[in-house]
Amino acid sequence: MDTAEIARPAPRPGLRERKKRRTRDTLLRTALELFTTQGYERTTVDEIAEAAEVSQRTFFRYFPGKEEAAFAVQALAEEHFLAALRSRPPHEAPMEALRRAVLEGWDTLREAVESVVPVELYLRMYRLIESTPVLLAAHLRRSAEIEERLARLLAEREGVDVATDPRPRLAVAVFGGVMRVTERQWSTGEDFSLAAIRTLTAAYLDQVGPALTGHWRAD
Repeated sequence: MDTAEIARPAPRPGLRERKKRRTRDTLLRTALELFTTQGYERTTVDEIAEAAEVSQRTFFRYFPGKEEAAFAVQALAEEHFLAALRSRPPHEAPMEALRRAVLEGWDTLREAVESVVPVELYLRMYRLIESTPVLLAAHLRRSAEIEERLARLLAEREGVDVATDPRPRLAVAVFGGVMRVTERQWSTGEDFSLAAIRTLTAAYLDQVGPALTGHWRAD
């Protein structure tokens, strides 16, 4: 095979695919704007479709329901983090790989998110999830699913059997707990920028070792 053929870039999506992408992005941005301005539970699919100037049927072509729209950008961010973890050098210890992957993820997330919605809207939605019981419950359920994927990825990376070796799930349980504490603290603070959550994430992950092995009492 010709090397020029191998290096040839992938063809651009056709007009039909670009229109579908624009429609989905419009629906998603409209849904998040309505969720964050008037509340998730007070927003209906009909309102989202009307504001996006499409039919309800079109909405359901792209999203099974409101919850899927609410978490669409979070799902993108999760895949971004998983990809960052897969790319970590094999010599890094598991917890260090998780730490570096999540911090790298925050460093590069803006571009990924802004290909779909403004990052400010993503962060507003992030806060809404933390403060809306039905969304928080869904978020915790989704987090458990992501943590299982992370545990399996760590097991594969380290060459251990996740079914018999508890360490991948233990490491991910600690990591996931730190991330939930970070999210909760960030969502109630005054600064809800990407830089703020990245800084808070780094600070809290740095406390894992001392918190688990050190004494907490002041002298």
